[in-house]
Amino acid sequence: MSHATHFTRAIVRRPADSAVDGLRAEDIGTPDLGAMRADHAAYVAALEETGASVTVLPPLPAYPDAQFVEDTALCLPQGAVLMRPSAPSRAGEVATIEPVLRDHYETVVPLTRGRIEGGDVLVSAREVLVGLSARTDTVGVAALRAVTEGWGHSVREVRTPAGVLHLKTDCGLLADDTVLATERLAASGCFDGYRVLRVPAGEEAAANCIRFNDVVIMPAGFPRTAEMLDREGFAIVPIGNAECAKLDGGMSCLSLRF
Repeated sequence: MSHATHFTRAIVRRPADSAVDGLRAEDIGTPDLGAMRADHAAYVAALEETGASVTVLPPLPAYPDAQFVEDTALCLPQGAVLMRPSAPSRAGEVATIEPVLRDHYETVVPLTRGRIEGGDVLVSAREVLVGLSARTDTVGVAALRAVTEGWGHSVREVRTPAGVLHLKTDCGLLADDTVLATERLAASGCFDGYRVLRVPAGEEAAANCIRFNDVVIMPAGFPRTAEMLDREGFAIVPIGNAECAKLDGGMSCLSLRF
């Protein structure tokens, strides 16, 4: 396994009471905080069971979306890059994650231009794919490229289909050369050169999964996707995500992995 699938550490943040006021593309109901916190605890346990050390940060009531720590930074072996979230309500989250990352990295680089969120960044063994979306623009991609290419990581800009919030809303890395993706994202051609497993129709929300060491952590409630991954030889750990899904959140959103 490469740096894209093998991790020894992760950073997560517990949901605050204010999470019920988090951003959402569509209002499909108010999250149940009790269920959300139970799911979050199960997520942390799944990471820890792989042998990784997990830093669990306290809630940030002033930032309803702060549990989605992935949007604030990109963690690579050479250093961490601080992102630039597009929503004004999320801008302050980056300042809260910076000192935490400096505890782990000698090199932490803040981006100073454009807009870019970690949910639009998929790191594979061969490259860093960044999706242009409502949350990430070309200036942000160029700023990231200026940092990561100096570390030996090429950046490839791709376009997410209309209606897709983040690139990783519709995909997840399963192995160094294998991606799980929705039909609409796979059809865009952005994964040419990769082996692509397509999510069964009606289970598109299962695409946002993470390969974390020897397991694939995926949202619960998608039996056909789970069966497909099992058949392909992946060890899966389903975690409830119904409440975070009301805030457009998924498995990758909830952690920084390095």
